[in-house]
Amino acid sequence: MTYSLAKSLVDQKELDVVDVAKRFVKSYYQEPNRGYGMGVVTVFQKLRGNKFADIVSPAKEQFNGQGSWGNGGAMRIAPIALFSYQNYDKLLDTVRKVTQITHTHKVGIDGAILQATAIYQSLHLNPNEELNVTNFIDDLIHKMDQIEKDEEGLGLSEPQPYKVQLCMVKSLISEGSEGSHDEKVIQKLGNSVAALYSVPTAIFCFLRAQKPITGIQTDNPFRRAVQYAISLGGDTDTIGSMTGAIAGAYYGEEKISSNLLQHCEASEEFRILGDKLLELSITQ
Repeated sequence: MTYSLAKSLVDQKELDVVDVAKRFVKSYYQEPNRGYGMGVVTVFQKLRGNKFADIVSPAKEQFNGQGSWGNGGAMRIAPIALFSYQNYDKLLDTVRKVTQITHTHKVGIDGAILQATAIYQSLHLNPNEELNVTNFIDDLIHKMDQIEKDEEGLGLSEPQPYKVQLCMVKSLISEGSEGSHDEKVIQKLGNSVAALYSVPTAIFCFLRAQKPITGIQTDNPFRRAVQYAISLGGDTDTIGSMTGAIAGAYYGEEKISSNLLQHCEASEEFRILGDKLLELSITQ
């Protein structure tokens, strides 16, 4: 789905939500055994059934009309950070529209926004300079505070679950990495399919891996981040993927070893798509 999103943005040179939805559905029906969840399969079946006349309703009908709060929207969102490299407001709008194809619950959408924002911040940093972890997380807290605050414009005090989780990330980072720390990370941040309990975890993994981690024997910070994410268990493929997206945006492909790349599907094509997405962001 990440590939489908990137290819649509490059081919259309803009966001075409119907085109993205069609590519998602086509990709599923071409290879249905890639581990799609039943919820998103139902969405794809309904989209195909209504001939893409209504892009959002099938996702809205999920979970008794609440929509999905899962991390699938966040997992595939990385191309938008490149596509919107020079325009953060564009990033927010594009993420919302793309995520709503499959995830309409506020927590699912905001999780995708947080993941895209973390990648966006990483893209704008210099990997040759030491990462200021406190500034990185504080910037995310500030952005999510604005996003989660009064989204409906009613002047009501709304829960801010992602801000709370990001504050927990900051607290856990400050504690260091000794003892039963990993169990506390899982307990406090989570490692499940829920966006709220996986996106902040991926951000934590990226930040913690700025320094050596006991039990992970590599000097490569990109690999350390991904290995640490996997070591936490749970929804390892998604959390590992999201961690890798943030770390890759920060370090660049120079830190991704050839041993890893040879196991990545279509890595050369993704490199080309990445260059084209960045080109589009500069020329638009």
